[in-house]
Amino acid sequence: MATTRLTQARIDGLRPGRTVRDIRDADLKGFGIRLYPTGRRCFFIHSQHEGRRVWKIVGDAASLSLEDARARARFILAAGRNGTSATSDHILFEDVADEVFRRYARNWKPGTLKVNRGYLARQIMPWFKARPIAAITAVDVREWFASLHATPVAADRSAPVLSVIMAQAEAYGYRPEGSNPCKGIRRYRRKGRERFLSEEEVRLLGSVLRRHEEQSPVHVAIIRLLLLTGCRKREIVTLRWREYRDGHLHLEDSKTGPRTVWLSSAARRILDRQPRSSPWVFPGTRTGGPIDVEAVGKFWRRLRPETGLQGVRLHDLRHSYASAAVMTGENVLTVGRLLGHHDPGTTLKYTHLGDDATALAAETIGTVLARASS
Repeated sequence: MATTRLTQARIDGLRPGRTVRDIRDADLKGFGIRLYPTGRRCFFIHSQHEGRRVWKIVGDAASLSLEDARARARFILAAGRNGTSATSDHILFEDVADEVFRRYARNWKPGTLKVNRGYLARQIMPWFKARPIAAITAVDVREWFASLHATPVAADRSAPVLSVIMAQAEAYGYRPEGSNPCKGIRRYRRKGRERFLSEEEVRLLGSVLRRHEEQSPVHVAIIRLLLLTGCRKREIVTLRWREYRDGHLHLEDSKTGPRTVWLSSAARRILDRQPRSSPWVFPGTRTGGPIDVEAVGKFWRRLRPETGLQGVRLHDLRHSYASAAVMTGENVLTVGRLLGHHDPGTTLKYTHLGDDATALAAETIGTVLARASS
């Protein structure tokens, strides 16, 4: 943040840029002027007293002179030192959202950042634009969330984005601490898309893959690895040889960060059969990079009619891996570690038991209880 001795001439000479810009006054600590991309200018105070941030708009530079703004700022700062807190009454939601996406972006992967910008533009901004950030309440957020009932997936995925904006607004001093109005929002209940393959479906898929192996060996190998490892599609498609060592995959950048994938002997055999002609395990034919992830998806969609697995996604192979692990007796914590989950609650969404396994469990439990109660 730039610091200079503010004069009226310097303020008049300020030109807006692409982002919000703050200039602090060298003469009065905590006082400054904020310049918005629209050209709007506001005097502000921003200081800290006994661990509490104080942020307040002093006034609009179009209607308040520098001399009067300084005098008002001195009064507000003195009030803060006497224990009076203040929050922004005029900072608009869109200005804070812009700042959050600039400063917080490093916490999101590029793909996530792009998706979140879409939710901000389509689901969030039309409702909250032009509202003072400090005036947004839990009632406002509940009304917004209810307005998205027709698109529950978009609602559920945009709510965390709004929550991040509100949490960062607290961190930047625009809202009181502990005031996030997104707390307590309950996501929409919707029928899950999870699907897992039965043993018979896995056998059928295997026979179909064998028929295509000679013509499409790379695509077949990728699909088999997805089933045998529970990895996400992009983790296998973008796999590098340097990440395969000591019988494990040491992924450098998965969805949840670096992680180790334990491999079965069947998965290792597939990898060991691949030629090491590129840094990539599955190189592309023209780009010098990995195989195109969309090409793998297209191959899978062409394959599905032969397998009878219409509507089954490649991601459902991950569900099938988790379900197979549970049905062989592995606990949720172990399955979560195999899948790279940090939260056991996430793993529960991926674990399904087939009808036969469920019926067997019911019979076993019933037998034990009947014997004990007879």
